[in-house]
Amino acid sequence: MKREIEKPFKIFLTFLAGIILCLGVYYFVDSVLNGSFVAWFEEHYMTLTEQYIPETGTYGVVRQPDYYRLKELLFTVFTCVVIVTIGVALLAAHFHAKAKTRKTVTAISEMMHDYMQNEKEATEVFPKEYAEISTQMVEIKSTMQRHEQILKEEAARKNDLITYLAHDLKTPLTSVIGYLSLLDEAADMPTPQRAKYLRVTLEKAKRLEKLINEFFEITRYNLQSIALEEETIDLYYMLVQMTDEFYPLLQAHQNTITLDVDEEMTVYGDAEKLARVFNNILKNAVAYSYAGTPIKIRAQRTASAVQIDVQNQGKTIPAHKLERIFEKFFRLDESRSSNTGGAGLGLAIAKEIVTLHGGAISAASQNEVTTFSVTLPASS
Repeated sequence: MKREIEKPFKIFLTFLAGIILCLGVYYFVDSVLNGSFVAWFEEHYMTLTEQYIPETGTYGVVRQPDYYRLKELLFTVFTCVVIVTIGVALLAAHFHAKAKTRKTVTAISEMMHDYMQNEKEATEVFPKEYAEISTQMVEIKSTMQRHEQILKEEAARKNDLITYLAHDLKTPLTSVIGYLSLLDEAADMPTPQRAKYLRVTLEKAKRLEKLINEFFEITRYNLQSIALEEETIDLYYMLVQMTDEFYPLLQAHQNTITLDVDEEMTVYGDAEKLARVFNNILKNAVAYSYAGTPIKIRAQRTASAVQIDVQNQGKTIPAHKLERIFEKFFRLDESRSSNTGGAGLGLAIAKEIVTLHGGAISAASQNEVTTFSVTLPASS
């Protein structure tokens, strides 16, 4: 209602200013410049001619306008008035638009702040004429809330994980100290019993080492800034070497690896970082495979990329867990009593490295077969 009143009032003020200006010009010409203006006008736009005057029957001097020069004057004045009017109108429109834009931006800013800071519906804050902005702000707020929720969940998982790790460190450490104390105190302990205690102590020490490594993994992930040193990599050689490195772990789980990769196949990337990607994926595959089953690695080339699939047989990963498998600090096995899974960073780091290479990583699981697929550029 206020805006409807303001507009006619501004128009009235504009007309009033125009009338005052015209009266001012008239007064200036008629009163202030009276003598000089008339003399100038007669000199330039009036002519004196000697003509016969019928009324008097004699010849006399007659004063009359020089219509040609007068038309030129009128045309010039009209042109100047039009140019000045247009100039004034443009300036007025410019400043008016600028002021209106500033006012609109301020209003929108206030509405956006109100909407983002308070639990209000968009229709309560934004008028109908701002429907497009309202829609965009709803999307932005929804995205921010979703990201905020993800960060909260991630922080909660991380805090829980650190709490569990700190608690779990005590158990193997206590066992190690206990068994070593027994071995130290009982010098005459039978050899079989001594061997048994040493074996248990070693297992507990290895468990302790694994937990400490998980702590370091969390620290490294938070502090490191991944930078790539890219080159052409012999993919076949990398995977063969990795298979050899995994031999002890494969033996312990009674698994094998079958490699279906062209010996001439290469990829372009950071060899050290990509080795970490495949290491994390293979470690996950071994940890969740059924005993005695093969882990299959297959690579195939497309026009400009190479796809590497790592497949293992194990429990089918539920769909709701498969969607979150690449999230930081997400563990498939949430039970701390299990030795499978680490800090929940391996696959998250793998995804970050693959993404930095301009590639993609995904996972599928059905009928007790899980497949991780990595796509990498074949060349620079």
